[in-house]
Amino acid sequence: MNFNRKFFLITLVAALFSGLGIYLGFWQLSRAAQKQALHAEMVSQTRQAPLDATVVAQLSSVSSALYRPVRVTGTWEAAHTVYLDNRQMDGKVGFFVLTPLRLQPSGQVIVVQRGWVARNFESRAAVPEVQTPTGLVSVEGHIAPPPSKLYEPGTPAAGLIRQNLDLAQFRQQSGLALADFSIRQTGPTSEGLRRDWPAMALGVEKHYGYAFQWFALSALVLGLYLWFQFFRRTKARSKESPTHVPPPSIR
Repeated sequence: MNFNRKFFLITLVAALFSGLGIYLGFWQLSRAAQKQALHAEMVSQTRQAPLDATVVAQLSSVSSALYRPVRVTGTWEAAHTVYLDNRQMDGKVGFFVLTPLRLQPSGQVIVVQRGWVARNFESRAAVPEVQTPTGLVSVEGHIAPPPSKLYEPGTPAAGLIRQNLDLAQFRQQSGLALADFSIRQTGPTSEGLRRDWPAMALGVEKHYGYAFQWFALSALVLGLYLWFQFFRRTKARSKESPTHVPPPSIR
């Protein structure tokens, strides 16, 4: 009875851990499939015809228009330019420069991620010179979420140089009725800004790696269970069985 109970408990634990590994492995594969579908949708969006300022101002669902190309005209709100610190491009650290753009003719104001510029490490309080044209300008880019946030203890800082941009806070500080999305400007280097934005990465390979680890763990648990509960026990029993000795021959 003790042997049967122990065998049952070991079998139950092995089945639970092996099943859990298989479940989590397939869950990671499903996450990878979801992100692949999202990436395909993003690529499809970038191939659509550009939206003009009038259509952008009338967007009812921003989520359906993310990554759509835009070609808008407007005027820069240069006094509200912000430099996001510790941002990288091609492995170099610098600033992302953000300036609100007031669209014409709607008057809607949207934060534009204008590009990247290297910082002066000898004077960390100084900002590099960036040209911001006055008057009506034309901007090409695509609709994007607000800039990703880096770790920042406490409340988001205010001022010209910031670690992150909190749209709600920036809306209150600037007094501008900012849209809930941004425009990431594209094109060659101009106005002192580079726009070699990194390709959209969703971490699909990471999910495949996690799935492999879970499947490998499940196989390891199953292999150990079979070895200790069957193969090793059978081998031990074969060693304990008496050796057959043939009868002596009679001459």
